[in-house]
Amino acid sequence: MYNTYLIRYGEIGLKGKNRPQFERRLMENMRRALGKTGPARVERVYGRLVVESEAEPALVLDRLSKVFGIVGVSPALRLPLDMQAVSGGALQTLKDAAALVQLPPGTPLTFKVEARRSNKMFPLTSPEINGQIGGYLLENFPGLQVDVHKPIIKVNVEIREKNAFVYAADIPGAGGLPVGASGKALLLLSGGIDSPVAGWMAMKRGIEIEAVHFYSFPFTGEKSLEKVRDLCRILADYTSRVKLHVVHFTEIQKEIQKNCPEELRVTLMRRMMFRLAERIAGQQGALALVTGESVGQVASQTLESMRVINYVINIPVLRPLVGMDKAEIISRAQAIGTFATSVLPYEDCCTLFLPKHPATRPRPEQARQAEEALEVEELLAGALDRTAVEIIKS
Repeated sequence: MYNTYLIRYGEIGLKGKNRPQFERRLMENMRRALGKTGPARVERVYGRLVVESEAEPALVLDRLSKVFGIVGVSPALRLPLDMQAVSGGALQTLKDAAALVQLPPGTPLTFKVEARRSNKMFPLTSPEINGQIGGYLLENFPGLQVDVHKPIIKVNVEIREKNAFVYAADIPGAGGLPVGASGKALLLLSGGIDSPVAGWMAMKRGIEIEAVHFYSFPFTGEKSLEKVRDLCRILADYTSRVKLHVVHFTEIQKEIQKNCPEELRVTLMRRMMFRLAERIAGQQGALALVTGESVGQVASQTLESMRVINYVINIPVLRPLVGMDKAEIISRAQAIGTFATSVLPYEDCCTLFLPKHPATRPRPEQARQAEEALEVEELLAGALDRTAVEIIKS
């Protein structure tokens, strides 16, 4: 059984003098991701990150493939720097890979050996290693043929400082940057399709996220809140845990409904949400807000609406979905596993208070005048006092 895994990363390799910092963060995140699988060792081996784990390979690969910063994972054999051992490992790797290939009758199995010799003290060059191992495989695997351009199986051999690594499979990773390498942000998380995808995309850029959900009990019930917790659990698969701030928003919505123009309800609710989120972000050391807004998708997501809503805060707002259409967002939600939960029929706080004809081009002075009927600071303080915090783990 393969218990060694070679890790490949992309952007981290371009970070110059900051590369070790990104590598350390990635290794820490990998250890955290593997925590429940049993003992695991994560180490840096001469320019490579390597994992050693005795856990079920499928479980290890699933965990590692969700760690942002990893672009590929390969189960590998770690072997001594001896050509006989390396050749034997290459044959075993070829046999294991061939067992997974289904070819039409009469189609030959083709292969290629690709060696990399970073240890220049090793007596053979990369082309010599290719030739020697390739010949050994042809002698010991009947019916095998060489195809250096489009092989069905590529046997990779890496000659490192103390060991050789042999592998064939390459399982894609999540890519991006390690979570936490780019600071922290607060995700405005509804129970819909968009905001979980926005949170996932922010994490892919190395941003640690905490989530804030605006809860309107008794207008929305426990099932609505549990749906949000489930979305946090799915996101936590990519980062181990998510801190969720549950803000009781009912009194604010009732006051807006009672005292403010109907067409401005959504705009005013969003302004209050942003104010609350900014204050929670300040308490938690978050540097920005993250939302699931996409330009033109709904009334509160026109440029005019975004401008009026943004007026009330002084913190950056990241909108990862801003250029995506609904079909693209749904496709990403399905890929990351949030879609099935997002479409469960439990309404969020905004849905219940939607006006028939919301303003799509509100003006700042309109919003300011409407808010004069509200005790803004008192409402914000009351909502913050009733905020509950939960730690959601994968």
